[in-house]
Amino acid sequence: MNDVNPMNLTETAEHTAVRVTSRPGLFWHAGSALLACLFAASCWAAEEVIEPAAESAVEPTVDDNVGDERPLVHLIRVPLPISGNVDRQVQSSVEELLARWQRDASGQRRPILVLEFRGNDDAGSATSQFERALSLARFLSGERLSRVRTVAYLNGPVRGHAVLPVLACEEIMADPESQLGRAGEIEPFIDETLRSAYREIAQRRRTIPVPVVMGMLDASATVYVVQTLDGARYVLEEELEDLKKQTSVSEVVRIVPSGEMAQFSGSQLRLEFGFASHVARNRVQLSAALRVPLGSLLEDPTLGQGRRALRVDVSGKIQADTVTWLERSLRDEIEKQQANFVCVVIDSPGGSPSDSLRLASYLASLDSGKVRTVAFVATEARSDAALIALACDELVMGERAVLGGPGARRLGEKQLADIQVPVKQIAETKQRGWSLMMAMVDPGMSVRRYRHQEMNTTRLFSEEEHAEQEDADRWLVEGEMPTASGLRGQLAQDAGLAVALAETFADFASFYQLEDQLTAVRPNWAHRVIEFLALPQVAGGLLFIGWFALMFEFMSPGVGLPGFIAAVCFLLFFWSSVLHGTAGWLEILLFITGVTCIVMEIFVIPGFGAFGIGGGLLVVASIVLASQTFVLPRNAYEWSQVPDSLLVVAASGAGIIAALACMRRVLTQAPVFRRVALETPDESQLEQIRYQESLVHFEHLLGKRGVTTTPLLPSGKAQFGDDIVDVISNGELIQVGSAVAVVEVHGNEVVVRTIS
Repeated sequence: MNDVNPMNLTETAEHTAVRVTSRPGLFWHAGSALLACLFAASCWAAEEVIEPAAESAVEPTVDDNVGDERPLVHLIRVPLPISGNVDRQVQSSVEELLARWQRDASGQRRPILVLEFRGNDDAGSATSQFERALSLARFLSGERLSRVRTVAYLNGPVRGHAVLPVLACEEIMADPESQLGRAGEIEPFIDETLRSAYREIAQRRRTIPVPVVMGMLDASATVYVVQTLDGARYVLEEELEDLKKQTSVSEVVRIVPSGEMAQFSGSQLRLEFGFASHVARNRVQLSAALRVPLGSLLEDPTLGQGRRALRVDVSGKIQADTVTWLERSLRDEIEKQQANFVCVVIDSPGGSPSDSLRLASYLASLDSGKVRTVAFVATEARSDAALIALACDELVMGERAVLGGPGARRLGEKQLADIQVPVKQIAETKQRGWSLMMAMVDPGMSVRRYRHQEMNTTRLFSEEEHAEQEDADRWLVEGEMPTASGLRGQLAQDAGLAVALAETFADFASFYQLEDQLTAVRPNWAHRVIEFLALPQVAGGLLFIGWFALMFEFMSPGVGLPGFIAAVCFLLFFWSSVLHGTAGWLEILLFITGVTCIVMEIFVIPGFGAFGIGGGLLVVASIVLASQTFVLPRNAYEWSQVPDSLLVVAASGAGIIAALACMRRVLTQAPVFRRVALETPDESQLEQIRYQESLVHFEHLLGKRGVTTTPLLPSGKAQFGDDIVDVISNGELIQVGSAVAVVEVHGNEVVVRTIS
C-alpha cells in the first residue's frame, strides 16, 4: 500500500370612424421627432467591446496516469444502522451496478465500488443487527465481487456490527476523525458464533488482523503488537507465549487492554497501524486517493429501486417568482412521488443572482443518497444560471452550449463579494472546488490549472483557493483556464464540469436510459404567457399596434376604441417586461412622461418642438430599457441583445408611420371611411375654404384711397369714405392721418400702403 499521507488529497478537476381635421403637419413633426431617436439609440457606444474569447484547447484535467484506462467507479452509501432490509437494499444496488458494468466495461481495469459508511454519534447508529450485517459482509467478500475492487470509506463513527461489512472490503479509507470499532457493544455476551463470524470475514480480506478484530468484538480480549524478525505481528494474550517460543521477539506493546473494546480513529488506522490505505476528509480527497475523477464518486439512489424521474425546465431570465414557484413545486413533487432522479433542463441567460443562488442552494441541499440531480444545458446557462447547473450532482451539455460568462445582468464588485460566500457553501456541500463555479459569474476571476508534485493530479484553482490549500507549495501552475466568456461544452467536459455531451434532450435521455416519460414540473400558464409576451417579436408587435392605435386616437375627437386598444397593448408590454425582470417603475414613468410631453407638444404648446423631441427621447429610452437589463452594452452577450432592443424601438416608430400614412392616404380613399374621413385639401381647395368661411368681404375696397385713423403697427384702422375698417400695412409703420391705398384684399383682410 502507498505510504503517502494525502491529508489534503486533490480532486481531479472534474444550462398593440375618425375624421381627419387635426393639424396633420404637427403629427408628422411629432412622429419624425420620435423616429429621429432611433439612430441615436443604435449609435450608443460602449466603453469597450469584449469579443468572445477564442476557443482554446485545454488539456483534460483527469490524471495523466489514468488516461484512457480510467476505471468504472461508483459510490454506494450504506445506511447505518444496518437493520431491517438494509442489507438487501445494498445487495440489490450492487447487483444492478454489476449488470451495468458487465454491459459497459472495457475490460482494461477493475471496477471500483466505494461503500461509504457515514455514522453519527447517536447510540442508535451502533445498533446494527448481527444477521443483517453478516449477510452483507458475506456478499461483499464473496465470489460475486471477486473482480471488483471494494473500498470502505469511513465518514464518521462506525460501531457495533456495522464493523463487519467494513472488514469485508479489501481496502479501507477513512476520514481522520472517523472511528471504527466497539463491534460487540450491544451484545450482552460474546459467544463463539459471533467470534467465528468475525474471524471468518477478517480472514477473507485481511485488511485488519484477526486478533485486532477480536479486540474490537470482545472486551475481554487483550491484543499485543509484537516486533519479530519478520516484522510486526498482532496477537491475543493467549497466543503471546507460543509466539515467543517460535521466533525471536524484540518488543511487545499492548494496544488493546483487557476490559475495553478496541476503537481506532481514522488517523490511527492509517498512520499508526496502516490498516487504512489513505485518509480523506471529503470526496475531493477520496477521488484523488482513488485516482478517479470527482464526478464519478456520486451516489445513484435509483440503484435497486427503479427510477422515479422528474423534469424541471428553467428557461428565460431568472426572477424571484419563477424560482419560488419552481422550488415549491419541486419540493411537493419529490415528496408526493418519492422521486429519486431530477433532471433540470436549463436555457437561461441568468438575471437574478440572489434567486439563482436560492434555487442552487435548494438543489445542493437535496440528499444525493436519496435524490440524484442532473442538469442539462443544450444552449446556454449564462452568468448566475450556471450556478444552478453546477449545484446539481452531474452536468450534461451540448457541444456548442455556453456555461457561465456574460449574461442578462452585469454584476458589480459588491454583488460579486456578496455571492462569494454562498457559492463557497454550495461548493462545499457538493464537495468540489469553488473557484471554477465563481468564475462562471465573475469574468474577472482568473482560474489556473495546477498539478500536484507528488500525487500527479490536476485541479483548477483561483489564487485565493490555491492559498487555502494546506500543501499550496506542492501545487505547480500549468496553464490558464479561459472562463471570461464562459465555457463551451467540450471545454467544460475537459475541465471535469460536464460528464457527457448531448445535443438534444433525446440524446440526454438515452445517456441516462430514461425510457419512461418524465413527469414535468413546468411553470403554469401565466409564466408561459409572460415568456411569450417578452419575446422581441411579440413585444415589437404590441408596440406597433399600440402606437398605431394611439395615433388614431390623437387624430379623432373624444376617446374611443383606438385609445382602449393602445392602452391594452402598452399595458401588456410593460406587464410582461416587469414580470420578466427587465423593467421597473423607472421605465414606466419614463414612458408616461414621454407620451405626456408629446401630447402637450401637439395640443397645448405647439411651435418650438422641445416637448416633442424630449418626449420622443424619453419614450425611446423607456422602451430600450424595458427590453434589456443594461444601459450601455459592454460585453459580447449584451451587444447580442442590442438588435432585439432596437427591433422593439423600430416597431414603435413603424406603428406611428403606418398610422399616419394609413389615415392620410388609405382611409380617405376607402369606401367605408370616405364619409367619416375627409381628404386633405389642396391649395386651390384651401383658398376656396378660406373664402367660404370668411364672415365679411372687402373686395370692393381694392384700389380705394383713405386716411389712417390709428397708427398702423402694422395693423390698425383706416377710413374709406364713411366706412372705418381694420387694415394691415404691407410691413411699414404708418402714422395717424397718413394717406393710404388698398393694394390687396383677402376676404376680410385688407392690406394697404402709403401714398404721396
